[in-house]
Amino acid sequence: MALLSEDEKKEMLRLAGSLSLKEDMEYLSSHRHNPAIKDGKIDMDRLLEFLTEFNEFINHQPKPFRKIIDEDMRL
Repeated sequence: MALLSEDEKKEMLRLAGSLSLKEDMEYLSSHRHNPAIKDGKIDMDRLLEFLTEFNEFINHQPKPFRKIIDEDMRL
C-alpha cells in the first residue's frame, strides 16, 4: 500500500472535520436499502434476481464450473 503524501494527509484531516460530510454520510447510512431483505428476512429469490441483474449490468461473464478436488478441507 502506498503512503499518503502530505497534501493527501491534509485533505483527509480537513474532510474528517467537515460537518457537511458527516451529515451526508449519516443521511446515506439512514437511507440504505438492502434489495435481498423483505419483511425483515432474506428473500433468496430477490437476492438471486439482484445478483443476476447486477452481473448483467457489469457485464460479468460467468466462469465454467470446476469441481473442487480436495478431499480433506478443514477450517
